[in-house]
Amino acid sequence: MNHLSEIDLHIHTTISDGTCTPEALLGQVKEKGLRLFSVTDHDAIKGCQILQGLLGEDDPQFVNGVEFTCRDTEGEFHILGYDYDPEAEPIQQVIELGHSYRIQKLVGRLNFLKQAFQVHFPDWELEQLYALDNPGKPHIGNLMVKYGYANTMEEAIRAYINKVHFPNLFVRPEEAIRGILNSGGIPVLAHPSFGSGDQLIQGEEMEQRLLRLMDMGLQGVEAFYSGFTKILQDEMLGFAEKYSLYVTAGSDYHGSNKLVELGDTSMQEDTPIPDGMRRFLEKVGYGN
Repeated sequence: MNHLSEIDLHIHTTISDGTCTPEALLGQVKEKGLRLFSVTDHDAIKGCQILQGLLGEDDPQFVNGVEFTCRDTEGEFHILGYDYDPEAEPIQQVIELGHSYRIQKLVGRLNFLKQAFQVHFPDWELEQLYALDNPGKPHIGNLMVKYGYANTMEEAIRAYINKVHFPNLFVRPEEAIRGILNSGGIPVLAHPSFGSGDQLIQGEEMEQRLLRLMDMGLQGVEAFYSGFTKILQDEMLGFAEKYSLYVTAGSDYHGSNKLVELGDTSMQEDTPIPDGMRRFLEKVGYGN
């Protein structure tokens, strides 16, 4: 089995908030030497469908992916889905739900920025914004930089866009997990130790969160992640072993929208492949 440094299962394209088109991403994946990758756009599977049409016999192995940003009374959860049937109705229903919430939040954010900070964009920019597959905060933030309302996208989000909240406009974790499972996929908790904003979840709180999501059908955790320290990584590997969860590895690559490199999953060259990762790779047919 190939080393985990050749795997990246958490990547975003222009279909959500990344800056690489699916076509450009495939070129980068091959240049990086990845052998297994997945596109996990927010609330969207269009990028996966495009890539499936681009892949040739000698290209790296690809697994369908998606990332749902979920929230309920217990907090925020990012649920990854892998190896689902993209034509299945359950996953399509969650995609449509997530997209509808994104459009409602887009309208709310633009109205808030206009009223609270006198932020105005030309009509043609707004038309392009609404035409995006899944417009989100980075798209608004980049526009604010373009028109001089902020110096960076990060500043725009932190100082302006995040001042308004929409707690009821989120897919619930049980909805995402059920949609993935009922479409033949594998639900995995993305960057588990990170909650909403700067929230860090560890120890008993992390374990209780996992148990709750496992009751909903969660099957895996992203234990290898670009933003994880060795301490966070080891804790998640311990929970995965204790509860026989799948283990995945992802960079959360967004192109130029984040300072994260493609293929950076916090893996070290001498890191052994854990059992949960081995079982996941077998499940998705890696190397077959």
